[in-house]
Amino acid sequence: MPKIRLRQYDQVFLLLSAAIIIFGFFILASASLGISSERYGESYYFLLHQLVYGFLPGAALFYFALWMPYKYLRNFALPILLAGIFLMFLVFVPGIGFYHGGAKRWLDLGPISFQPSEFMKFAYIVYLAAWLETRGKEINSFKFGFLPFFIMSAFIASFLIFQPDIGTLGVLMISVFALFFYSGGPVKQLIVFAGVGLAAFVGLVLIEPYRLERVSTFWDSSSDPSGSGYQINQALIAVGSGGLWGRGFGLSRQKFSYLPEPIGDSIFAILSEELGFIGAMILLLLFLLFFTRGIKITGGAPDVFGRLLGAGLLFLIIFQALTNISAIIGLIPLTGIPLPFVSYGGSAFIMTMIELGIVLNISKTKY
Repeated sequence: MPKIRLRQYDQVFLLLSAAIIIFGFFILASASLGISSERYGESYYFLLHQLVYGFLPGAALFYFALWMPYKYLRNFALPILLAGIFLMFLVFVPGIGFYHGGAKRWLDLGPISFQPSEFMKFAYIVYLAAWLETRGKEINSFKFGFLPFFIMSAFIASFLIFQPDIGTLGVLMISVFALFFYSGGPVKQLIVFAGVGLAAFVGLVLIEPYRLERVSTFWDSSSDPSGSGYQINQALIAVGSGGLWGRGFGLSRQKFSYLPEPIGDSIFAILSEELGFIGAMILLLLFLLFFTRGIKITGGAPDVFGRLLGAGLLFLIIFQALTNISAIIGLIPLTGIPLPFVSYGGSAFIMTMIELGIVLNISKTKY
């Protein structure tokens, strides 16, 4: 086997990542002004909390992921997946898992809380990359390729269904679908996967009234403007009032008790209101450049595992970003999915920083 050596990490990818992170902190600082002052009496509570509990540990783990050879993840893929499954089980343990917003998705770890689904997404991508590498040409086989892939994905999906966290489920399933295709999965098998996934989604919508209400609101947001349609209507008002250039940084009106979740899944609406169409397109362009540069990096990985691992992590980030933005501008039903690097949330920020470190690690490794 050719000897693997190191080269300098991809500085363009690092600069694009840094640009999105800095952009995100500025937007969070502005979007959180109203809710920070209202709840805690200080203007930048959520920004400082994100820096202390998200950025600082994330930066430390980013550095670790950057310098630890990514091939070690292949050796520990199964233990990492088992750890993710164990954490997902803990969510349902009384006294450890707790409800918030009608769902049981968090672990109470004393002074901090942690969302294990963020780790589970990462863990499954690591395991799937290692597993797909071992399949080789068998990926074209229904028995040895698609069927075990489908069973594994359904098992992981069950945890997110029972929490419930359908938004995260959608992002993860789209990402593994893309990764299976990227690894050489046959189109006809992917059509089957997509068909089963669509049927499952319809079933999940029909059995829960609030999900059916969200879909109904998506088709006609004016049907209940003060109820189920309130968030999307307020988001569209924010996006529309920003116009081409925006009201100006810090000058959003919707973030002051009008728009629900201004620091969560609605933060793109605040960005659009303050920075306008131009600002929104700049962020979207940064995400697209980030993704295309990342895919170029992973395409030059020295092994199949590195290529699949990097692509899978990039799929997670870009599909989550596109899902969030699409929901807030009314292209798909609201999902509750945060915007990577921008929305408030320590667990998500930490895991995304780890994923960045791994992609950069891949960029500096070659034969």
